[in-house]
Amino acid sequence: MAQTEPNLDHDISWFLLPSCWAKTVVALISFLCFANSYDGDFVFDDSEAIINNKDLRAETPLGDLWHHDFWGSKLSSNTSHKSYRPLTVLTFRINYLFAGGFYPVGFHVINIILHCTISVLMVDVFSILLGGLQFTNKGRRLNLAPKTSLLAALLFAVHPVHTECVAGIVGRADLLCALFFLLSFLGYCKAFRENKEGHNFSVFWVLVSVLLGAIAMLCKEQGITVLGLNAVFDALVINKLNILEIIQKLLRKDKLLESAGLLRKGLLFRITLLMSGGASILYIRWRIMGTGPPAFTEVDNPASFADSLFVRAINYNYYYSLNAWLLLCPWWLCFDWSMGCIPLIKSVSDWRIIALAALWFCLIGLICQALCSEDSYKRRILTLGLGFLIIPFLPASNLFFRVGFVVAERVIYLPSIGYIILFTYGFSLLSKQAKKKKILAVAVLGILLMNIMRCALRSSQWRSEEQLFRSALSVCPLNAKVHYNVGKNLADKGNQSAAIKYYREAVRLNPKYVHAMNNLGNILKERNELQEAEELLSLAVQIQPDFAAAWMNLGIVQNSLRRFEEAEQSYWTAIKHRKKYPDCYYNLGRLYADLNRHIDALNAWRNATVLKPEHSLAWNNMIILLDNTGNLAQAEAVGREALELIPNDHSLMFSLANVLGKSQKYKESEALFLKAIKANPNAASYHGNLAVLYHRWGNLDLAKKHYEVSLKLDPMAPGTKENYNLLRRKLEQLQKKGGA
Repeated sequence: MAQTEPNLDHDISWFLLPSCWAKTVVALISFLCFANSYDGDFVFDDSEAIINNKDLRAETPLGDLWHHDFWGSKLSSNTSHKSYRPLTVLTFRINYLFAGGFYPVGFHVINIILHCTISVLMVDVFSILLGGLQFTNKGRRLNLAPKTSLLAALLFAVHPVHTECVAGIVGRADLLCALFFLLSFLGYCKAFRENKEGHNFSVFWVLVSVLLGAIAMLCKEQGITVLGLNAVFDALVINKLNILEIIQKLLRKDKLLESAGLLRKGLLFRITLLMSGGASILYIRWRIMGTGPPAFTEVDNPASFADSLFVRAINYNYYYSLNAWLLLCPWWLCFDWSMGCIPLIKSVSDWRIIALAALWFCLIGLICQALCSEDSYKRRILTLGLGFLIIPFLPASNLFFRVGFVVAERVIYLPSIGYIILFTYGFSLLSKQAKKKKILAVAVLGILLMNIMRCALRSSQWRSEEQLFRSALSVCPLNAKVHYNVGKNLADKGNQSAAIKYYREAVRLNPKYVHAMNNLGNILKERNELQEAEELLSLAVQIQPDFAAAWMNLGIVQNSLRRFEEAEQSYWTAIKHRKKYPDCYYNLGRLYADLNRHIDALNAWRNATVLKPEHSLAWNNMIILLDNTGNLAQAEAVGREALELIPNDHSLMFSLANVLGKSQKYKESEALFLKAIKANPNAASYHGNLAVLYHRWGNLDLAKKHYEVSLKLDPMAPGTKENYNLLRRKLEQLQKKGGA
């Protein structure tokens, strides 16, 4: 199939490498950009999508993946985000099984490999988009723009905006989607290899392309857009249609559309196949997901909740301009752009309107050139560039449905292809006009080097939550979620004083931020600042009445303030809003124990262990309460049941050992004490109680040894010093008798 195209390679000064070497260079440089993320932690959304996602565990049936969303929730649930990506979750599950647990290295390595693979494929994709599609007589595709396609692939490989997809494990969805997106496009191109029979195209490869598009969509929603791009490519490159000419003929109601090429070379048939395949895929997805829209809140996407159509439209367009700026100048990167990071534009007097005007000035200029230029090659390049820039972005545009973010760097992984087509074409035009082409080549080389360094720096920030969250403070200082996450990270590390500062700032920036109120209330509760803790938690449940965790924490504070009836009511309200809430049952049991309602306490703790069999604290409290009330046989039975479920829990061993000692089952009690001490040798109470056991048993030398160890670990251990003194007096008496 001879399709002669102008050659951009003539206009640029760049390296010319054989195909295999070009792909090797692209792979190595893309690896270099993100290699330092391989040993990073699970960060940000990784916790919910991977660590807390039961779909990764072997005990979850594989079939459940097809009925759950990306986060492991049922698609039918009101709380589901409707992110249907079962193939991505399946790869996470395989990672988990091969690693034997949640070890992030394997997850990161796969992401890096995927990006390297995609970057290598981009050499072929750009060679087609920039150089045209042409095959030899033997059906081998020719690369008509080897220098240009290498440059474009390198620009793609090192673009810093891709860091979130590569260094953040959750970005696997975008990487897998991009991989099958590109395979679908390349498969569609294979449909036009001339075969021995001389057919113009292969229906088989068109159907393969549709199938690969479906697989891309099962990795992430954007994947379906490849079918639209295949149709655009077919019309512009295969059929060389002039879109403006067709529009004019349609407006004139010209019946000779066949002469414009609509029916030529089977275009209409192929587009029908693509549309039918796309419609079938979307229908099946709709049937699986149900009709309910995803549940997002105003803080996720403020513009989509604005009452004014004008405010919504102007802010959506401002978001588009920010995405365009991230492609053009990817130095201002942030893990999250919600919660006040980008204040709403509410009037035309806002200076940010300039960004919208600049965006549409550029887009309209490019569209006019793409439609009206007399140069057919220029028309095709610009239209393909705009197509790859805009079409994959449409699912994130808020035009068809509300999305759960303001700006997300990961969603411009695929649209960056279109940007790079336009950038490379612009570079070729400049090179054509420039007298000193090498200066331009050095400038582009400088951009590549800067981007490599920026990727490496940004990858290092994604290695830990502390670095990631702190890096966002300078980019989005008005983002309450950034301050919340910094505070949470500090609190997890035990730095409560610093955490309080960031939680307070999060609440100041967003006075309705109930999660920040809840966490701040928790810290204040632990610091015994109960009055302010109660005010914050009461406000949180007033703002969000179904916030079960805040109700439970409010109950704990009220219990500490000895307002027992209010505390009990708060606990039951929490359970009403979250039926399976073992921690709340545990705290309710503690309340009943404080009120000497022993039966109610045991029932509450039993409910906690039914809902969460590994709830060690609930088991322990049951054993201790039964022990303290003299129900030794029942305490022993509960202790044995608990240890069967949690055999390595040393606190359970200790509690059961105490019960067995009181029941004079000294040998078995001793074995459990020793096992508990082996697991936790620095627990003074373990040594002290074992000493008491030996004391009762008459093994006085061992009793003396463990009393001394206990007092060494904790000189103020209650009762231990008195028992030790009693033992010493007894030993002295025995020595006197022996001497007499």
